[in-house]
Amino acid sequence: MSVTRDRWQRREAFAALIEKGDYQGFITADDIVTVFPEVEDAEERLERLRDFFRGAGIEVYEDPAEIPAHLRPEEEPEEAEEFDLSAIASDDTVGLYLKEMARVPLLTTQQEVDLATRIERGRSADSRLARQNGNGTARKRTELVAFIQDGRAARDHLIKANTRLVVSIAKKYMGRGVPFLDLIQEGNLGLMKAVEKFDYQRGFRFSTYATWWIRQTITRAIADQGRTIRVPVHMSDRIRRLYKVARELEQDMGRKPSPEEIATVMDVDSRKVQWMMRVSWRPLSLETPVGEEEDSELGAFVEDETTPTPTQSAYQNLLREKIEEVLATLSPREARILRLRFGLHNGRSYTLEEVGQKFGLTRERIRQIEGKALRRLRHPRRARQLRDYLS
Repeated sequence: MSVTRDRWQRREAFAALIEKGDYQGFITADDIVTVFPEVEDAEERLERLRDFFRGAGIEVYEDPAEIPAHLRPEEEPEEAEEFDLSAIASDDTVGLYLKEMARVPLLTTQQEVDLATRIERGRSADSRLARQNGNGTARKRTELVAFIQDGRAARDHLIKANTRLVVSIAKKYMGRGVPFLDLIQEGNLGLMKAVEKFDYQRGFRFSTYATWWIRQTITRAIADQGRTIRVPVHMSDRIRRLYKVARELEQDMGRKPSPEEIATVMDVDSRKVQWMMRVSWRPLSLETPVGEEEDSELGAFVEDETTPTPTQSAYQNLLREKIEEVLATLSPREARILRLRFGLHNGRSYTLEEVGQKFGLTRERIRQIEGKALRRLRHPRRARQLRDYLS
């Protein structure tokens, strides 16, 4: 059963990956590995998947830097902010984190290249040391170990020097259901991935490259963690595009666009637009403060559909009184039998057998008494009193 469920989940993820590629015109190799982690070290299988997607008209890019400019999100690269650290309280977690990170100055382009060169040299030394497998001279091993340690130090330096860039980007995603510190943590994961994949020989700034990875991990975290009901990442991308189109149309038309108008621009069915709008709604706590002074809670204004309204309660009380008046015209035994059979006493309906046990009579005799009592209630004089409540 678990194998079938896992296969179904993989099929759903694969379909979502195709939909993402259709929507944005491309996917990255990292997207493929996210769905099929086992292919990361299996180049032949990864290449077959690349061929499949390219055959379906979906380009696969090994590196975000390869993505053509016209396919990238219409956003400018971020720049790390300079923060005022002069008045940070001792209990300000974010402030203390920034103060610690600010000890590492921002890097120049040349410094980024120097660090990237040292990182690459350290990786190369690590590979060479692994290939030696304990062979080689002690001097050579010492030299390679020194390069490896220097590469790791350069990696740490490049990460720490760009943590302010992570904070700058994370600030723009506050209020989307994920705590600020968690956004920073997710952004740091993207920053570390950018350090691993950065190619300084392409000639662009590291911050330009890292911005894409930081945004990618933050937006994925928001899609995974930011909602009570999880929305797939590719659907979150579509919802963001929907609201972007809606804002642009509202600016052009001077009014809120209809789902049909949004659907025309997005080239999708209007019912899908309405569905995406419903999916994007976030659950609200019934304890959410409302009012100008926030002295009330949302729950006080939400109708409880399981509780009768005052009108319904009054109606039920009058009906109960009228039923008691009509039952009072029967014999005490007939009235009690009807109350037990129809749950008029405590809401529970008793069977003929149970009622018979209470009266010491057979179930057939109880049936006869019940039938006689009901016939008497159908008499026009008695039925007239209840007719208004039953119409």
